[in-house]
Parts: sequence; structure tokens; C-alpha cells
Amino acid sequence: MTTSREHRPRADGTRDATVARLEQENAQLQHAVDSHATVDQAIGVLTAAYRMPPATGFEVLREVSQHINVKLHMIAEAVIAWALGQPLPESWGHQLDAAVQRRSRCEAPGNPG
Repeated sequence: MTTSREHRPRADGTRDATVARLEQENAQLQHAVDSHATVDQAIGVLTAAYRMPPATGFEVLREVSQHINVKLHMIAEAVIAWALGQPLPESWGHQLDAAVQRRSRCEAPGNPG
């Protein structure tokens, strides 16, 4: 049960600081949800374009992100844009092709990995 005392601002600004912290936390969580959705969409693009399982699509995105030192969600955004007809930056495209080829060889039937 709440009391009216809990809703009144305190003289020391504690309530204001708490509200600001919660607003920042909420914004961070929303960004994380948005980034996750973008990565999921990019995985879907790779799954369809290269006929690979979703887990492999994620590994390809992660590998490209690490090789070119660009955040995963930015790679995912570029892959989605590529699916919509925009070109990938040339170096990103080379890294994507190489990662797909490596994963394809690793997951080929009869290859122990």
C-alpha cells in the first residue's frame, strides 16, 4: 500500500534522482530490445539468403562484427538494408562472404567442425 508521502518530492532531490535513473534505465532497455529485434531480422535475412540455420546466421553476424570491430546491431542494420536493395560497404561484404563460406565448410555433412 502506498501513502501520499511516497509521491511527494523530497527536499534532498532523492526522488528526482531516482526518476532520472529509472528513465535512463528504461531508455537503455528499450535500445536493447530494438537492437535485439534488428539482429533477429538480420538473422532471418541470412537464413533465407544463404539457407543456413538461424544459429549459424547469428554466428556469421557476430564473426563479421568482431573482424571489422563494428557493433553487432550496426552490422545487422546493414544486412537488412542490403536485403532491401542497398549495397553493403565493400569491406563488410567481403567479411560477410568469408564468414558465410567458413560456416558453410564447418557445417558441411561429414565435416567434424
